[in-house]
This record gives sequence, structure tokens and C-alpha cells, in this order.
Amino acid sequence: MTPPVGQEWEPVCRLEDLEVERGAAALVHGQAVALFRTHDDRVYALANHDPFSRASVLARGIVGTRGEVDFVASPMHKHAFDLRTGRCLDDDHVSVASYEVRIESGVVQVGSRQERRASA
Repeated sequence: MTPPVGQEWEPVCRLEDLEVERGAAALVHGQAVALFRTHDDRVYALANHDPFSRASVLARGIVGTRGEVDFVASPMHKHAFDLRTGRCLDDDHVSVASYEVRIESGVVQVGSRQERRASA
């Protein structure tokens, strides 16, 4: 779903309101989104829906790193999702939507859904 014209970036919260390595759920452009702030202050947004359990729980997942990839592990079945792309690290055929994020004057803003990139 593309946000309405003129509302491409929706302010969600202040960066300081997001706990490091923890998720937070928000309603953005009418969609349930999970926001994650990493230890280096990067912020990612994924759909909050876990496709394996069919529950809106990703914001309650555990944030970690595999090699150079930051991920969130679903609290239900522990499947890991790449915070950058939404791709499941445990099953290449599964992914969740990822959203553009920017920080403007300390405010986290979420933009449109990112296009899927072809796998290498």
C-alpha cells in the first residue's frame, strides 16, 4: 500500500523514545509496523506480522546479528528476519514487508514500502 500523496513520510516517534535493540509497534499508513533501533542508532521498520505464526508479534522479537546482518527473531517460532530487507534468514522463500525510515530533527519517520530486491 502506497501512502497518500503529500504523506509519504509519517512521523512516528522521537528516536530517543525507541529502546536500543528492542522493538516498538506503531500504526503507519494504516499498517501495523514494527520499529527497531540498533546499538549504532540505525532504525528499521518491518511489517509486524509473523508469516509463520500469523500473529502480529515481530515488535516483541529479539534483536540480534548474524555475521553482518541485523535481524529480529520472532517470539513465536524464532524465525529470523533481516531488518534491512524483511527476508527470512531461515527460509529464503519467506519475507515480510520492509519500509523506508529516516530521522529528521530527532523524529523517526516511516516512508513507503521498499521494493523487493532480487536475491543473489
